Formats: sequence, C-alpha cells, structure tokens
Amino acid sequence: MPSQREVRWSQLKIGVIVLVSSVILTVLLFLVTSSSGLGFFSHKLTATTYFENSAGLKPGAAVNLEGVTIGNVKSISVILAPERKLTPVMAVMTLNDKYRSGIRTDSIAELTTVGPLGDPVVDINSQRAVGPPIEDGAELKTLETPSIQDVMKASQGTIESLNVVLAKLNTVVDNLESGKGSFGQLLTNPDLYNKFVATADDVDKLAIKANSSDNSIGKLLNDHGDMFDKANDLVAKADKITQDLQSGKGTVGKLLKDPTMYNNASESLKNVNAILADAQAGKGSAGMLLKDPTFASKLNDALTKTDALVTAINEGKGTLGKLATDDEAYTNLNRLLTESTALVTAIRQDPKILTIHMKIF
Repeated sequence: MPSQREVRWSQLKIGVIVLVSSVILTVLLFLVTSSSGLGFFSHKLTATTYFENSAGLKPGAAVNLEGVTIGNVKSISVILAPERKLTPVMAVMTLNDKYRSGIRTDSIAELTTVGPLGDPVVDINSQRAVGPPIEDGAELKTLETPSIQDVMKASQGTIESLNVVLAKLNTVVDNLESGKGSFGQLLTNPDLYNKFVATADDVDKLAIKANSSDNSIGKLLNDHGDMFDKANDLVAKADKITQDLQSGKGTVGKLLKDPTMYNNASESLKNVNAILADAQAGKGSAGMLLKDPTFASKLNDALTKTDALVTAINEGKGTLGKLATDDEAYTNLNRLLTESTALVTAIRQDPKILTIHMKIF
C-alpha cells in the first residue's frame, strides 16, 4: 500500500500536469484568437447593420473584410420601429480595431455564405468606399443579396414556364411521330420523301447544266469573262454619255447645261401666268368665258341650239335630216352624181353632143 507521501506526490504531479496543460491551452487559445483579431486583450470596435432578413445568421457568425475574418456577430434582434420596416433585422458586430482604417463609413455589409450551402456570414466590402474610417457604434449600409430560398422562389416561375414548354415540345414530338403536319409527313411519309429526293435530283441536274456551256445559264456562268467585258463596256459607254451630258454636249446636254432653254422656259411660264392672270381678271375671250355671265349664257344657248339641230338631224327632220337618215334620198343623190359623172365623161369624149340644132319655119 502506497504511503501518504507517495499519494501526495502523485497528486502534486497530476496538479502540475493539469496546470501546465491549462496554461498551454490558454496560450494556444490566445494565439488563435489573436491571429483573427478576436483576442481577449485586443481592442474591439462595435458596428451595427440592418438586413431585410437574417437568412439564418446567428450570434457568433464570422464578420469578414474582403473575405478575411476581422470579428464576429455579437447579437441579432428584430427592430419594430416604423422607420425599420424594410430592414428590421439588426446585427451588432464586434470588430478588431486594427482594421478600422479598412472599414469606411460608406462601406457595404452583405450576407454571404461559406460555399453554396455553408453558414451565413457578414462580408464587408470597402473596394469602392471613399469615406473616412468608422467610429465605434457606427452603422454600415447593407446590400441585400438573394439567398438560396430567394433564388428558388425566383426560379419557380421559370421552372413552370419550362414545364409548359417541355409539354408543348412533347406534343410536337408526338405529332411528328404520328405523321401529323408537314414535318410529320416528311418524317413518316415515304412518298413525300421520294418527291424530296426527286427534287434534289432535279436541282443537281440543273446545277450540272449550269456548269456546262450548252445553254443560256451555262453560257452566262462560263463565258470566261465575255459577259463581264460586255457589261464593263456598257458601263464605260454609260459613263461617257454621262460625261457628255455634264459637259453640255448633244440635245440632252444642252437641255441640262444651256441657260437659254431655261430662260425660255421661264419666260414661257411668265407668259402663261400673265394669260391666267388676264383670264382671272375677265380679259379676252377666255376671261369673258370665265367671268362674263352674258357670254357664258350665249355660249350655253348656242350649244343648246346646236344640240337641238343635231337631234333633229338624227331624227330625220329637215333636208339635212332626210339626207342623213333617208336611204332613198341618199340613193337618188348617189344616182344623180353617178349620171352627172357619166355625162361629163361623155362630153369630154365627144363635145359634139352639146351641138344645138335650130330649125326656122
């Protein structure tokens, strides 16, 4: 049985070991927390920010500056004040004071996750911040980033639309397989396929003919530049004609360049304007026709009488009417003219016919 002295010595050794282990553990904990700025003896800075939703953020969550941990979330609470209706979640953060110069008054705090499905953390972005460093108790602006739930909600409509599109595509594929529609007939109807192949053969034959020189299209495509030379000559001639026109040569050129013709045309237009002005003023026959009611009345009477005369002639009234409508009068007149012509011809042939024999008793 161990003596009392040995027992005390064993207890002392155990106590020393526990004490040394505690000291080592404390030192390690101090070193670890000091490296992240959360040591017991480091000076701390408090800042607050407000979010629309905590998205699972909990006290003790890391606070990062450009991805580097500089503190943690001290507390999370909901503020029911009316001015915080849109961003009611308040997060109080404890930050390492040595990073004060990197956190500006216009820095942006946002919720991010460590990996796609990791825990949420607060990330402070100062890349575009130009304000002064923050003071203790400062409030940082927030930038709301969509969470996984937000993304799922936003994509729900897209998924539903995609399901509708897939259903329609499934219907289209079924119609194609059943031979409905033009494409369905093309896939399932051998006659349509054979016609398509025949058409392709005809197109191939046409291409072969086009590559030969025994037809119009082949000559056009394989004339070794003759058609191009002719077209080039035609363009050159057209250019020469254009140059002659620009230089005032020929009738058309003079028409374009000679000011005399323009002056004559301008003078003619002036005369026409003068005639129209006189007509508007009632001068001359045209003016009287336009402006004088007496002249217009006389002209109307003359036209009325002429119309009555033509109507009477058409109805066969009077001499002119008989002559125009009576076939017998026309026949007699034609016979008279014929006999007169014959008489004149006979007199020319034998003038003695007109000899007058006079007998005295």
